[in-house]
Amino acid sequence: MNENLEQTAGRSGRPVDEQLHRSLAESAAEAARIARGVTPGRLAGPTPCAGFDTRTLVNHWVLYSSHGLAHRARREQLSDELQNRDFTAAADWADAYAAELDRAVAAWAEPAVWEGGIDSGGGVTPAPEVAAMLLAELVVHGWDVARATGQDYRCSPETALAVLGVVEANAELYRRYQGFGEPVEVPATASVLTRALALSGRDPHWAAV
Repeated sequence: MNENLEQTAGRSGRPVDEQLHRSLAESAAEAARIARGVTPGRLAGPTPCAGFDTRTLVNHWVLYSSHGLAHRARREQLSDELQNRDFTAAADWADAYAAELDRAVAAWAEPAVWEGGIDSGGGVTPAPEVAAMLLAELVVHGWDVARATGQDYRCSPETALAVLGVVEANAELYRRYQGFGEPVEVPATASVLTRALALSGRDPHWAAV
């Protein structure tokens, strides 16, 4: 362990996964940028997620990628009120989302958060695996919202690779519970992010009409 990681680990004995945390911070900033580009007129439009209009998708994205990320760090369950809230009903929802993302990323900067497991209702999962799954939530649904609202999505190679790993590890399970659709065929030369999207059942060429 190098000196920097030793300092990061502190007294907890487990360091923050620095690359994963950088990817969380990067993807949170990208999510905030995309949210601020969502106009009210787009909220009733279609999305790459079957059965979700943009408002439904945005509410799901905000709930799990910001509040979910923060609550998992604190080992708390999401309240019924949060799960039923229409975040988009507030005029400043995008700014509120950005602020909650900042709090969530800061919470995951604490070494103790990476220790032990997190009970998400379906059993206890090691904290680093939960962080990786929430990163995939941020990125994949961030791409969904970007496509639904006519925006581009920016993702570093390191983050895309982490997301692909999560999708590869969980695709069959997610499909079993209708979280993912059937994989979409893409060329072997496709980018890492494109491969992750396709494996999750998304058409990487999908665009809002």
